[in-house]
Amino acid sequence: MTPEYLALIMFLVTIVALLLGFPVALTLGGSALLFAFIGEYLDLFNIGLLSVYPLRILGVMKAETLVAVPLFIFMGVMLDRSNLAGDLLDAMGRMFGKMKGGLGASVLIVGTLLAASTGIVGATVVTMGLMSYPVMMRAGYDPKLAAGLICSSGTLGQIIPPSIVLVLLADILQGANEQASEMKGVLVPEPVTAIDLFAGALFPGLMLVSLYMAWLVYQALTNPSSCPSMQAEDGSDKVKLSEIIRVIIPPLLLIVVVLGSILTGIATPTESAAVGAVGATFLAIQAGKFDLTVLKGVSRETTKISSMVFIILVGASMFSLVFRGLGGDEVVEEFLHNLPGGAFTAMLLVMVVIFLLGFFLDYIEIIFVVVPIVAPTLIALGYSPLWLGIMIGVNLQTSFLTPPFGFALFYLRGVAPDEVKTSTIYAGVVPFIFLQVLALAIFWTFPEIVTWLPSVLFD
Repeated sequence: MTPEYLALIMFLVTIVALLLGFPVALTLGGSALLFAFIGEYLDLFNIGLLSVYPLRILGVMKAETLVAVPLFIFMGVMLDRSNLAGDLLDAMGRMFGKMKGGLGASVLIVGTLLAASTGIVGATVVTMGLMSYPVMMRAGYDPKLAAGLICSSGTLGQIIPPSIVLVLLADILQGANEQASEMKGVLVPEPVTAIDLFAGALFPGLMLVSLYMAWLVYQALTNPSSCPSMQAEDGSDKVKLSEIIRVIIPPLLLIVVVLGSILTGIATPTESAAVGAVGATFLAIQAGKFDLTVLKGVSRETTKISSMVFIILVGASMFSLVFRGLGGDEVVEEFLHNLPGGAFTAMLLVMVVIFLLGFFLDYIEIIFVVVPIVAPTLIALGYSPLWLGIMIGVNLQTSFLTPPFGFALFYLRGVAPDEVKTSTIYAGVVPFIFLQVLALAIFWTFPEIVTWLPSVLFD
């Protein structure tokens, strides 16, 4: 047996263990240690390579960009506790409810605003599922269309900046870009930062919203009974302009402060995330939803989610160290380089693999297991790391929608009425999965959609 075969076996064993439901961080680190000792026993791996591991952990601890992760999480959880989504849904629903498809449009608009201000899929889907799904059912909406709108709009926080996924991808892609530069013999590679990905993701995120809205308009025109208007006899559907301004201005102001300061170079993502966390706290105070109990709950939830992300990162660091030590990265590089069709086929195969893994694995698992393995080769083949990061980000967004393990489906299933079947929710997201695949094809055909804004802002 060669070291390369052992690396591939380690990868397959890790994927199977993840599919069986073993803890991600322990699976990544544990399988890497197990195969490191097996490789040492078979004289296929130098166990002394593990002495580098503490330095890799230190590098993670010193990465300033990653400090933005817990701050963005705090901002999202705090905004969720301030009932921002509830106020938005109520006002938007009454404003657009008289239009055919108006309730659906309200869900998409609120989902977009929450994506740019919170970015937490679970909180968005649960909130909109609790508040809008029963209303949409009473108005006579097709249950499948209502489920698809709620789930898809709830996942927008994965691609519309500021996004935790983009922060994590930026960290992974920076290392991949350095490896790709070594392959090409470039001594000083162009840096890849979270700011670049934030700028690159802005137009693609808005285009996804446009595709969702276009599908809703198509349904309203061709099948108006699936998304009828909602009119209240007592006049409770009326909403004043002052009320709209009151509920829209706070999240918009927060988005402008956080995202605007990043894109204009006034602040780093970490600094802007800190401002966002403070701003979210002020919004909670303004809404009368803030006290020490809320702060304790938000802090505990932030610590729990952040700990999960970073412990997975620590385990993934061990996995990538052993995988590279066994020569697995060279196998992947040679395989992708030798595919018929060159770079196009390699990119297509990686996108298909990530899409299929999204049916069974969480986006964090794919980011930390698959992306570090394939990204260096794709970048070395000539693909822009910025464009590649956005393509992977949009692809990963589908992992929240694809059955059987899409988290958005589980979140909605948990709060939807009992009479709504799980199969109805699954069927409802299918058109939106196709829309995301269409979006990927558009971004591939017209990469300027991704690269234009970063080139204007940072060239």
